[in-house]
Amino acid sequence: MSDFLNERNKKCVNGISKNLENLPDYCLDYILSMENNTSFLTRLNYSQDLAIFFDYLAKNKFNKQISNITYDDLNSLKSRDLEMFLSYVGLYEINGKQYVNGEKGKARKLASIRSFFKYLFKNDKIQSDVALKISTPKIHSKPIIRLEVDEVCKLINEAENPQSLTNRQKAFNKHTSLRDVAILSLFLGTGIRVSELVGINVKDVDFENNCFKVTRKGGNQVILYFSDEVRSALLNWLDLRDVIMENSDEQALFVSLQKKRMCVRAVEKLVKKYSQIASPLKKISPHKLRSTYGTNLYRETGDIYVVAEVLGHKDVNTTKKHYAAMSEDIRRSVANKVKLRD
Repeated sequence: MSDFLNERNKKCVNGISKNLENLPDYCLDYILSMENNTSFLTRLNYSQDLAIFFDYLAKNKFNKQISNITYDDLNSLKSRDLEMFLSYVGLYEINGKQYVNGEKGKARKLASIRSFFKYLFKNDKIQSDVALKISTPKIHSKPIIRLEVDEVCKLINEAENPQSLTNRQKAFNKHTSLRDVAILSLFLGTGIRVSELVGINVKDVDFENNCFKVTRKGGNQVILYFSDEVRSALLNWLDLRDVIMENSDEQALFVSLQKKRMCVRAVEKLVKKYSQIASPLKKISPHKLRSTYGTNLYRETGDIYVVAEVLGHKDVNTTKKHYAAMSEDIRRSVANKVKLRD
């Protein structure tokens, strides 16, 4: 496992410990029961959802310390109590900070609570599983936001030879242009996630075969391939990186001006900076660049299974949900492929 993943997992462990420190001991037992089947990040998210749930119960239901909430207390909960909790997390406040959850956020929190109650019921800690009675919030599908061909060209051109950046941004761009072009090219040429991109080390890239090793969600490692265009952008950046990182032990492929591995937030800001110029009416993030690649790949292949495999979707239905709207384009393109008469 890479140093980057080890560091990220350590942060997750610390976050889990912090979330659990005021919760009843049986919450720790539940998180430990998930260890063999879930990632550190999944357990962090579940522990966070539990902390929010118990904070709500302590303040709005039982009027007692969180750590004193018992199995009997949980056993007394009705479906309305869980529905009230889902309503609460739409807009709530903890330690003076406000949080908002839409359909997806509420659905994830319900999934966490369902998993927790299922564990308690399975282990005879509660008499019934009230969470089963709660319907999952309906998640409305949203149109895919992606860049068109001319917008992709403008995005990369702006990183390579800025015309519309502020003077301050242009000053930074003189030092980061080759790196930024390589990052944007890798997103648009392979469809990787931002968390995957920041975790790539120099040694993970094989230019003889135009491929690189990436660690997917869940920790699985796969080999992805890139085009000659992406290869050129990466080599240009590596030539400069070798100079500025001389005598440095940093293994990261993409580094900041401080000569440290770039973080997810820094890459997100980078994408936002250039995309606001290339497509000012679209809110483009690294994930939207991933959607752009997925869209282009589906247009070229017409094979949803290829798109699912390359993007790393475990369930092809996830891919279908996002790219089904393009099926009409595919059907139209093949309308004249089959000839009835010569």
